[in-house]
Amino acid sequence: MMSFIFNVFGISFAMMCIVYKSAANSLPELSPQKYFSTLQAGKASLAYFCQADSPSTSVFLEELNKAVKPLQDYGISVAKVNCVKEETSRYCGKEKDLMKAYLFRGNILLREFPTDTLFDENAIIAHVLFIEDIERAHLYFLHCKLVLDLTQQCRRTLMGQTLTTLNIYRFIKTMEAPLLTEVAEDPQQVSTVHLQLGLPLVFIVSQQATYEADRRSAEWVAWRLLGKAGVLLLLRDSLEVDIPQQANVVFKKEEGMPVEYLVLHDVDLVISHVENNTYIEETQEDEDDDMDEGPDMGIQDDEVAESVYRDRKRQLPLELTVELTEETFNKTVMASDSIVLFYAGWQAVSMAFLHSYVDLAVKLKGTSVMLLTRINCADWPDVCTKQNVTEFPVVKMYKKGEDPVSYSGMLGTEDLLKFIQLNRISCPVNITSVQEAEEYLSGELYKDLISYSSVSVLGLFSPTMTTAKEDFTEAGKYLKGYIITGIYSEEDVLILSSKYTATLPALLLARHNEDKVESIPLANTHAQEIVQIITNALLETFPEITVGNLPTYLRLQKPLLILFSDGSINPQYQKAILTLAKGKHLDSVIPCWLNLENTPVGREILKAYFGALPPLPVLVVVNLHSGGQVFAFPSDQAVTEQNLLLWLKKLEAGLENHITILPAQEWKPPLPAYNFLQMMDAAASQYPTRKGPECMKETNIQENDEEQHEDKSAVRKEPIETLRIKHWNRNNVFKAEKSVRHDKEL
Repeated sequence: MMSFIFNVFGISFAMMCIVYKSAANSLPELSPQKYFSTLQAGKASLAYFCQADSPSTSVFLEELNKAVKPLQDYGISVAKVNCVKEETSRYCGKEKDLMKAYLFRGNILLREFPTDTLFDENAIIAHVLFIEDIERAHLYFLHCKLVLDLTQQCRRTLMGQTLTTLNIYRFIKTMEAPLLTEVAEDPQQVSTVHLQLGLPLVFIVSQQATYEADRRSAEWVAWRLLGKAGVLLLLRDSLEVDIPQQANVVFKKEEGMPVEYLVLHDVDLVISHVENNTYIEETQEDEDDDMDEGPDMGIQDDEVAESVYRDRKRQLPLELTVELTEETFNKTVMASDSIVLFYAGWQAVSMAFLHSYVDLAVKLKGTSVMLLTRINCADWPDVCTKQNVTEFPVVKMYKKGEDPVSYSGMLGTEDLLKFIQLNRISCPVNITSVQEAEEYLSGELYKDLISYSSVSVLGLFSPTMTTAKEDFTEAGKYLKGYIITGIYSEEDVLILSSKYTATLPALLLARHNEDKVESIPLANTHAQEIVQIITNALLETFPEITVGNLPTYLRLQKPLLILFSDGSINPQYQKAILTLAKGKHLDSVIPCWLNLENTPVGREILKAYFGALPPLPVLVVVNLHSGGQVFAFPSDQAVTEQNLLLWLKKLEAGLENHITILPAQEWKPPLPAYNFLQMMDAAASQYPTRKGPECMKETNIQENDEEQHEDKSAVRKEPIETLRIKHWNRNNVFKAEKSVRHDKEL
């Protein structure tokens, strides 16, 4: 027989909510008194508090209902608690607490969450399981099938990875696989379930004369590496492919990668080689490490910080980026074209972006002419201050003879990669012939960059249009790293202007995926206006709205015409909207669509509009910038060109009633950006005046800041600003964040 031991620390989870009976029928219903009487120390429970006379929240309850079974699998029971109007307890009495979630261990409250962070099944389960102290949970596999005497204990294997669904699945599958397999074929061609699960293979090479001893050694290695690698006994005598005569171990790290032939005469050396060449996220508790791993997660509980906390033991190949110091910064960025990441080791966003930055280094390994570097501003604040870095994280590009260029895009690997690749060429590109201009517009001139920019912009000017060319050049420099721009001002420029019906000065915009060139006049247009023209021209006609691109479309200050769909768009609806858009009938709005499968928060948006999730698809107009009115297209009408155009005309004439008005409020990040210089001032004001030798030491450090010391490698003097920052971080940062979250609760 086989069995599992799953030891999860006991927690109770309580959530304030609003009732929707049909979605919660499967939940046990208890009174507050009955529920709290059932709580036991060391036991886990998820409680959902409801008031019968509150509006419905069908979407949330549907997601909560989905989470019941998975949570029960982890030993966490789920119950619905019915509150009555007369109830004045902390969890039933206050209306503002209905938008919070409460996490308990036994009857002790551990943490509060806003319910908008529990937006779907996965979010609910994750917030329950991935709380602080999750490392106390352990999963064992008991190998009782091998025990014939019931008085003997079963051998057990501890799962060494964090308790995620994927890791648990991988662990169970490896436990079900054979402990040791004999093979007599080329190791390069061998594939087992271990490789499919991302684990390596270890082949113990054997021959007929030493078969028994080799098998015992292989079994011993297999037990030591159980759950970490697959172990096979490779029979050399039956092998058709020759392997080196001295090799006694073959190591295969990944599917498709060349195998390694090793000479290892000790079992411990085999174990060590596997563990040193395989990333295994151990769950060993190390209190000293946790002290240095950053913010107190009980206080800084935003999603970014929690992701950093969960990934805190992920081994990053930091050696792919060059770490800079005060001594090496200037000579490094002056010696080669460099990308510099300015970050703070104590800040969650910085550490999250560091993962993306290292992933970028992996993608560019051996191919980039840019040197990827990083500097921790918590250690070297003077350098960051001189580079005008006051908030984190910041990425800057340094090229010889040019001013540093700051990256202002999304904090992700792909967007940063696009920025670096498009910066390989100087913009605007100086085009010197009509033939070269045609190659540029067709995408042939820089076809290796088409995947990063599917649009090419070419400015056409006569040789005498000096001011217009200067404005276009300034705009091209501003857009460098985001789009390819070129300029043509030769004597034969009229050939191009005539072909593309462009009155000089003009801008040609070539869309490679549509094989189309559009002409835009630039008469009396300044640099910033050119930037705006190009930026607007890059926008899609009928885009899918996502969290990443929403700010771009909001900047246009127009009402949004949004088609909400649970999956792909109805072709009939898409055709109707695109036809009206191309006919310039939708210029007063921004037509777009939102896929609830890709962007689940759309369900909460619809709930805010309608009070409950309406039948999908649904078409609405949202006037975010003036009045906040929300209008819904009649559900009894088909979305056709005629019906949609008539409805929009009624909206403009004020003949349609809105379904709701959104409250006037400013949209801000959940936490403020960290201003490095302001933190320095705040921290400095907290320090008492030092006396005697300590004051003299600080003065000496400041006076000799620019001097070269004789032996800097022997003793690293930590800048005094570092001490201030770390002190400020531990005492002030989290207090400020807690205050901000308290003020901005929903």
